[in-house]
Amino acid sequence: MTHPIALITGASRGLGKHSALALAAKGVDLIITYRSQADEAASVVTRARALGVKAHALALDVGDSASFAAFADEVRQLLQREWQRERFNFLVNNAGVGIHADFEQTTEQQFDTLLNIHLRGTFFLTQQLLPLIMDGGRIVNLSTDLTRFALPGYAAYAAMKGGIEVLSRYLALELGPRGIAVNVVAPGAIETDFGGGLVRDNKAVNERIASQTALGRVGQPDDVGGVIAALLSDDNRWLNAQRIEVSGGIFI
Repeated sequence: MTHPIALITGASRGLGKHSALALAAKGVDLIITYRSQADEAASVVTRARALGVKAHALALDVGDSASFAAFADEVRQLLQREWQRERFNFLVNNAGVGIHADFEQTTEQQFDTLLNIHLRGTFFLTQQLLPLIMDGGRIVNLSTDLTRFALPGYAAYAAMKGGIEVLSRYLALELGPRGIAVNVVAPGAIETDFGGGLVRDNKAVNERIASQTALGRVGQPDDVGGVIAALLSDDNRWLNAQRIEVSGGIFI
């Protein structure tokens, strides 16, 4: 039996990790990337393999677009060596960082870090990997609920994610002739180590967000991972150019 293959960036921890394991549970083989947490990535690979799928981890800094051509070649070689295939099915652009800074205090260095990782990284990594994505495949780009409403301190971060949402619609249009669907998943506040673990570790912040959310709690990583896995199932093959917010109904 031939399994589909998903490539997920930033999958050594957080939402990427839980998305990878949710896909593995559905029989999807994995190529995951990590920047520095090799041991954590190896653990995800081990857990995925225990679910009966093939899984491999590759190092990648999504903030370094000069490395993308070499990375794409590494993926190409891995596909041929481990799967005897030339292309994979799904790309999940998940890797990211959170920087909280009021507009007036945001530095150019912070701005450039967010730009390079979130917007430039998503744009040019997808461009480099496009020849390796199967016709009829799918792309999921990660955004945030902060593009729908505004909170102080997230101007630069949300602006980059807004760019990803616009980019995704253009990709859906331009890749349509190849049958590649492109959608956005926009998580709300999730209990992970993202942004220093503020939502997970600060009880007051956690409770405040929960009180503003229709379902009365903060999100868990599996809440998002399950959505991404479902989005890539055959049941959702006709979904395209959509923004799907996974926030439990915050600020509605």
